[in-house]
Parts: sequence; structure tokens; C-alpha cells
Amino acid sequence: MIEVNGLRKEYGNFAAVERLDFNVDKGEIFGIVGPNGAGKTTTLKMLSGLVRPTAGSIRINDIDISADPVRIKSFLGFLPEESSLYESMYVEDYLLFFGELYGIKKHTIRQRTKTLLNDLSLNAAGRRIGDLSKGMRRKVAIARSLINDPQLIIYDEPGSGLDPMTSRFITEYIRSLKEKGKTIIFSAHNLYQMESLCDRILIIKDGKQVTLGSVAQIREDHSKVLYRLEFMLEDVAGICIENMERLEDRFVLATTDMNAINEITGHIAANGGRIIEMNTIEPSLEEVFLELMGTDLNRSDS
Repeated sequence: MIEVNGLRKEYGNFAAVERLDFNVDKGEIFGIVGPNGAGKTTTLKMLSGLVRPTAGSIRINDIDISADPVRIKSFLGFLPEESSLYESMYVEDYLLFFGELYGIKKHTIRQRTKTLLNDLSLNAAGRRIGDLSKGMRRKVAIARSLINDPQLIIYDEPGSGLDPMTSRFITEYIRSLKEKGKTIIFSAHNLYQMESLCDRILIIKDGKQVTLGSVAQIREDHSKVLYRLEFMLEDVAGICIENMERLEDRFVLATTDMNAINEITGHIAANGGRIIEMNTIEPSLEEVFLELMGTDLNRSDS
């Protein structure tokens, strides 16, 4: 559905994004992850047609977004991290206003508004936007991004600054959009959310691609599995390995070396010991991300 080739964005002498190449399949949830200043927001704005690339191309449904941005926006829904709303307007009037900007008939807008507010568990009948909580306003912004029933949805930090319950609700709502056939691209600092939602993830740093793939692929390429072995053995003199400790009547060791685990379990069995438990511990996406990023995590976003 989306083809991105050689994408670059410069602001003066500063390159916010440097040569990104990736595809997004129809019906996929595609995540973009990076520290502050990595170029996530700039990339999302280019994908939505709000910012023109300095170089490279973006094709959506085989349409060049630079050549025909209006056509793209007819089937795209965009949610920025900071979404200004018309606080004096009633929620229904606000959604009606944006629906009419897309040229949608009023009765269709009203039907979609009713469905969206119901799906978002947003009881906003007869209420002005300015009277709503932050979480409810975010839901209104999400409803606005969906009023044109877009095929492609681009969200920048959809759960930013929300309480855990609302953030989780939005996570599940994004999942439900995929089930309806939508293609979703979004960024988030909540890596647990990204890990649970995304089919594939692009990790960027300083505007450049660090890695791209499913969470399983990223783990395989950039981390090591930890093996934890708990056992009982009278004499451990024949076991030479770091990170082994004694807990009362048993020993616990952790290593990334599977060959060492095989040797140790063989030694335990041959010397009358007993294996109590062995676990395979995969690193979380957050652990892999921090390892890839190092310590450069304190810049402001671009």
C-alpha cells in the first residue's frame, strides 16, 4: 500500500530524516520508534502530506503523494501528538464541520458520528469540547481522524499524556481498526504498547534507520536469549560459569550460552543432581531498544 524510497527532510543544514526506505502492507499495523529527536514526527508528517520531503518519494496506493496530495488526504486520517480542538463547539457540530470539509453528506456524517462515539465509549451528547477531560478530548480527536472513513490512519503518539486506563482503551481501539481492514502507522514511546500491537516496527535514530522487522526478528537480530537454570547438586566444583549464585539448598545460574547450558545439565545428571527449573527469557522490545540506542536519549523531538 505504501512505498517509501530515499526519504529525506532537511531544515537548513540539519537533516531531520536521512534516506528512509520501507514499505507498509495493506491491513498492517506499522510502528515507528525512536528517541526524542529521531525524526518520527517529521516522518509521519511527510507520510500524511503535511510536510514535503527534500528528497525521495512516497507512494500510497501507487499515487505519488507529492504530485497529488489532495487525493491522498481523501482516504487518510491523521492524528498529531498535540491536537488543537475548537473548544467552544459541541462535539457533534465539530465532527459535522470536519465531515463537511470532506464533502460527506450530513446524514452520513451523523451516522458515522454516532458509531464513532459509541465505539470510543464517549458520552458527549450536548457537551462542548472545552468541558471534556483530556482523555475525552483525545477520543474526539480520534473520531475526527476517522470521520472520512479512511483506509490509511497515521497517529503520532495517540496515547500521549493519558491515564493508563484511557491509553489501554486506545490501544485496543487501534487493534479493532485493523480488524476492520484499516492500515495503521503510528509512533509511541510506550514500547509495551508497540510490542503488543505492531506487525512490524521501524526503529530510527538521528533520522536514520537502525532496524526494521517484526518484534521477533528484531530480537533475533539484535539481542540474545537468556537461559536461567535452577538446580540442586552437592558438588559444583566442576561447574565453572559466571553469574551462578546459591539460594539455600539450590543453585541458580543465568547465561546466554546454550552450549554451556547443555554441558551443565549433562554434568548435573551425571553427578546425581536434580534440575528444578529451566526458563528461556526473551528480552522485551524496550530492552532491545535501549541497547540499540545507547545513552543518547535526551534530545528534543524533530
